[in-house]
Amino acid sequence: MVSITRAADLTVIGANGGGWVGDLGTAAPTTPLAQPAPPWEPLGAISDDGLVYGFDEDSQQFTPWGLTSPFRTTITQSIRTFGVTLWETSRVAVQSVMYRIPAADLQPESGLTSYAETASPIPDRRAWYFLVMDGDVAKSFYVPQGEISDRSDVTFKQDEMSGYEITVTAYPDEAGNTVYHVDSVPATPAYTGS
Repeated sequence: MVSITRAADLTVIGANGGGWVGDLGTAAPTTPLAQPAPPWEPLGAISDDGLVYGFDEDSQQFTPWGLTSPFRTTITQSIRTFGVTLWETSRVAVQSVMYRIPAADLQPESGLTSYAETASPIPDRRAWYFLVMDGDVAKSFYVPQGEISDRSDVTFKQDEMSGYEITVTAYPDEAGNTVYHVDSVPATPAYTGS
């Protein structure tokens, strides 16, 4: 009989986490075990839907004449996205990413912030950092070049928290990479073979 090794401490439940944004060129945090320091700006409270790490891939299959199954598949598109709902809608960093306005232009004066939305937005690529925590397990995602590619409607009603639901699309950096991972995970149990 085959013995199956299972280790509950190697599973991840997105119990906690956070998101940060920085200017292009902001260096990746070196460890997922410490909160990112400035110039990283926290995105504040995130809805209990947590973080969604998305994979959007297309492929082309090649089936030889006379066969019914492909013998080769080529990936023709591979996109990574991050979906999150930001609840601290009055935070300057959150307004900045939502409305594609530099944070410096959103600093309150005499308790008021004033801005206008343009009908012709320009590209707004930034560095992004997302962290998922579960006990001693931490998974981090550094996006050196990302941009909000989708924004949902915003609802204002009495029995619902208003939030900015955004999707960030990761673009390749100079090395051709879209997402960098640094994880803190427990030691993996050795395979016993029995």
